[in-house]
Amino acid sequence: MKPSLRSRVAQPELKVTHVITGLGQGGAEAMLLKLISATRGTRLRHAVVSLTDMGVFGHELAAGGIAVTPLGMRPGVPSATALVRLVSLLRSHRPDVVHSWMYHANLLAGLAAAAARVPVIWGIHHSDVDPRNTKWLTRLTRAACARLSTVVPARIVCCAESALHSHVGLGYSESRMLVIANGFDATRFRADRGERVEIRNELSIPDGAPVIGLVARFHPDKDHATFLNAARLVTEARPEAVFLLVGDGIEWRNAAVSGAIDQLGLRRSVRLVGRRQDVPALLSAMDVLTSSSRSEGFPQVIGEAMLCGVPCAVTDCGDSREIVGSTGRIVPVRDARALADAILDLLALAPGERAALGAAARERIATRYDIGVVAARYASLYGEVVASRGARRC
Repeated sequence: MKPSLRSRVAQPELKVTHVITGLGQGGAEAMLLKLISATRGTRLRHAVVSLTDMGVFGHELAAGGIAVTPLGMRPGVPSATALVRLVSLLRSHRPDVVHSWMYHANLLAGLAAAAARVPVIWGIHHSDVDPRNTKWLTRLTRAACARLSTVVPARIVCCAESALHSHVGLGYSESRMLVIANGFDATRFRADRGERVEIRNELSIPDGAPVIGLVARFHPDKDHATFLNAARLVTEARPEAVFLLVGDGIEWRNAAVSGAIDQLGLRRSVRLVGRRQDVPALLSAMDVLTSSSRSEGFPQVIGEAMLCGVPCAVTDCGDSREIVGSTGRIVPVRDARALADAILDLLALAPGERAALGAAARERIATRYDIGVVAARYASLYGEVVASRGARRC
């Protein structure tokens, strides 16, 4: 039996202030939005502070009645003024608990919560701790958080088992860490035949052409180069294949993307649609979803594709292997040949076999990562942290 969210929320109301680096379209940001949406009508009362700007999700939260305060920090630039403002906000909001998301927010929220005498829960949404893949300021922030992890946060929530293990290796307090995986709304993501036809018509994709998708913003960690090299190899065996790329910065005017596509001779086979709000419809148009990332924590788009019954070929980073299980294909990072072979393997399945694999994928996500269960775990954690603090005061 699934735990009841309403029964798990502590009495009376719990006021939670979330502090996050920004509210653009990213995995942690999307999870924050889903968590707040899943707890509407309960006794949790949310407020959100963005260290930078409102972003796409900030406006969506505000439209839904959530108080959102942007502090206006420049990305990657520390600000003592922002810290002072955050302390003032927490003293004004007087939340029962602060929940911060990602490294920079963890550090600032930890310091501000200590000054405001409010318990704080940190959130970790990265698994890759290789310094070669991380900016120097992020490395410095992460190291500071590791040192403070034994005294500042009440608990540290990791979105993936791989994130927990890698951060324990960096010196984070293992005794304060736990894993709460990201959750999914199975009612929002499902295959839709009508949307499949509409998207294919919109993008001039011929009937019967296999569509291989990649939904990821333009960022080195997403490794679009490996995907495009794999696409070239796929076209050698399946020249009719179409590659649908979705995400912020994935547009023809981005010379780094369009130049690589033209160099590989793929322009006729590729559709670039940039950032879109109709991701469920785009996923319904795909036959295979890929993730070519070299660094991930808990990639949400994989679970979203699986809910749409789309088999996935993904690189073995973060918790991608655990998410996909036996319903797709797992390949090494930065291996275009292996990724191409995995895509071709899935495309070679008979229609009935691929449909059965897609159905198994949907069932796996719906049963293991239901957003209601995930939200109930967060609600329970908030209650436990507040109760523990109250007991210590007695």
